[in-house]
Amino acid sequence: MLKVVGIIVIVVLIVVAGILIHAATKPNDFRVQRSLAIKAPPEKIYALIADLKGWQAWSPYEKKDPAMKRTLSGAPSGKGAVYEWEGNKNVGAGRMEIIEANVPSKVVIKLDFLKPFEAHNTAEFTMVPSGDNTTVTWAMYGPSPYMMKVMGTFMNMDRMVGDDFAVGLANLKALAEK
Repeated sequence: MLKVVGIIVIVVLIVVAGILIHAATKPNDFRVQRSLAIKAPPEKIYALIADLKGWQAWSPYEKKDPAMKRTLSGAPSGKGAVYEWEGNKNVGAGRMEIIEANVPSKVVIKLDFLKPFEAHNTAEFTMVPSGDNTTVTWAMYGPSPYMMKVMGTFMNMDRMVGDDFAVGLANLKALAEK
């Protein structure tokens, strides 16, 4: 019996060591992005993104907690606009601030998550016109600390966050094409 327990402990330790070693081989940075062609001029789409109070109409995270507490401050839109939120376990808490706003092609957001875990990333929207369409790309990137690498062995962040981005872009498309 003691021999069986010893074997089980050794196997568990090997599995844990394997996970930790695998996590250490993951990149130090991550990037998640999705793109969608929208039949609207970049100026119209830019306005929907650069005005943070308007995110309630298209952001997928707004629907995950309708009772979420929101605080808007700073500039009314564009560079300096700030959006802070506190919500349920699906949205957590955090703060975003537009740090770059190049009309009508790019919006860069400093994105600070406070709950359920702390993370400091960048979100970026780019709008590239092509005929009657504008290709909108929503990206998030930043450092991948070791604990995020360990979590990444069990959760596919690209699929999890990327699916939300795809929903948000589809909502943005529906709104911009009205």
